[in-house]
Amino acid sequence: MLREQNADAIVSAIVERTGGDIRLALPLGLGKPVTLVNALVQKACDDRDIRLTIFTALTLERPELDSDVRRRFLEPAMDRLFGAYPELRYARLLRDGALPPNIKVNEFFLMAGRWLDVKTVQQSYISANYTHARDVLVAQRPNVVMQLVAEQDDRFSLSSNTDISTDLFRLRKRGDLDAIVVFETNPQMPFMDGDDAILRSEDVDMVLEPTEPFELFSAPRRPLSEADHAMGLHISRLVPDGGTLQIGIGALGDTVAHALLLRDRGDAGPVQRDCPFPISAAPMGKFDTGLYAVTEMLVNGVLALFEQGVIRREIDGIAIHAGFFVETRDFYARLRDMDSSQRAKIAMMPVSFTNALYGDEAEKRAARIGARFINGAMQVSALGDVMSDSLDDGKVVSGVGGQFNFVEQAFALEGARAIIALSATRMSGGKLQSNIRWSLPETTVPRHMRDIVVTEYGIADLRGLSDADVIAALLQITDSRFQDDLMAQAKTAGKLPDDYKIAPQYCRNLPETISGWLRPHRAVLPDFPFGSDFDDIERVLLPALAELKNLSPTVAGKMRLLASSVTGAPHPQEKAAMARMGYDDENSLTARALRGALRRVAD
Repeated sequence: MLREQNADAIVSAIVERTGGDIRLALPLGLGKPVTLVNALVQKACDDRDIRLTIFTALTLERPELDSDVRRRFLEPAMDRLFGAYPELRYARLLRDGALPPNIKVNEFFLMAGRWLDVKTVQQSYISANYTHARDVLVAQRPNVVMQLVAEQDDRFSLSSNTDISTDLFRLRKRGDLDAIVVFETNPQMPFMDGDDAILRSEDVDMVLEPTEPFELFSAPRRPLSEADHAMGLHISRLVPDGGTLQIGIGALGDTVAHALLLRDRGDAGPVQRDCPFPISAAPMGKFDTGLYAVTEMLVNGVLALFEQGVIRREIDGIAIHAGFFVETRDFYARLRDMDSSQRAKIAMMPVSFTNALYGDEAEKRAARIGARFINGAMQVSALGDVMSDSLDDGKVVSGVGGQFNFVEQAFALEGARAIIALSATRMSGGKLQSNIRWSLPETTVPRHMRDIVVTEYGIADLRGLSDADVIAALLQITDSRFQDDLMAQAKTAGKLPDDYKIAPQYCRNLPETISGWLRPHRAVLPDFPFGSDFDDIERVLLPALAELKNLSPTVAGKMRLLASSVTGAPHPQEKAAMARMGYDDENSLTARALRGALRRVAD
């Protein structure tokens, strides 16, 4: 095994052994060995005789400071919020349109919304279910596998990324994959176990042990809105004690986990009893048996449920099976510092295990009882189609990931359900739009696999219903400002009876109804139930910046902001917030608009 502290020495060895034709398998997200990757990309830039093809997903990037407001807010806090994570060289080349022709990058999942206007990335994106990505990769005959790992006692943990890597190393061990294995060690990576999640030195060809390891990427938690809390409270009614839990990527994990913890402590009941929306699912009590988690992504919410004893049902000594993680710095530290006997109950596995029933099917079925697979979506059609990864024009926002895999499992497992959660509305181009639409141009999950859809206004249980009943159920959880138009479209298409009417109790689906319900309970519904890297003033600014972003695209929106800056009561922390943004007593249009936004969101 070649062990070096200099990345260029490792890269030279790779070029020599491959003859300069490098087909690189690179993990999704956190598992990228940035020092090695950047050195290899630079070598290929300098020597155009080298052919470098990279297959990966979820290239992590710190935010671009592409506006003055964004720069003022993020620049002073960038390292604290996102970590001093180095930029990946190939990502910068792609953004600048400067990727040389001898380098090719394919991804099957993108960092959400970050690559919409980069044509090369949109054109080279490969659409694949998470469980199929391994086969797509193997078909490209990778001859180099790189990964960022944790090292302990001459052993290497795949740590954050067993998702595809474990299967690749199994193929290599069987002689079905001929690839050089190259690791970069990082002391911040938690040493995680799992089936074949730990390799020994004889399994590795080259190791980079940098003298200055880079800081891991941190994904700061965003604040939970009232709509988020409402969805979490609804979903918490649907998770049976003794069951199985999967939660998808994004803030959904914090939303659902917090509601489940409230339920276990007995604090959810009073909030749910005040719910103004008709909910057929009754509130549930504490978890006497506890949950077992099988999830492609180990999110903070799942870890919190484990730490606080809600996730405790064990399968062969394991309470959580997971495929990868990308989280906050405190999340990584909690895993590193966890008692080894407790951490051993978290097994990092390939997604061929977490996301599918194939292989050891009888054992998986016996373990995955009462399963609830909970994932977010962008939009849902009135007939139950789900769109989670693309825009109307076909541009990819993120990717399919494992969502379809878990919906498929929900239909294959007895008593399992797939829950799709989404806000009822969104702001786009300064205009409010419904996320429940008559039809969708792109589909992630087709309507013949419709199951349960949750918005802040309630739960629509769609499985086994006729089209007319599906439409009626979704109208009941649609924002009331859009119900009439959606109902008219359904009737015009002949999918609803002409005399159908929405019952009055479903016609108050409005933000003010949510606020009237939840504001008296805000003591148990904080913006950041699991803490935050944002300081107190930044937390004040976050909703104001969201308001500024939502209203600024239109002239009418701008006028509302400017009017509020004059007529609205000052925010209690307005002076400190304006100073934090560097505006102080500045009276520019942007400063006045921000001041207006602060006054609009003040309680």
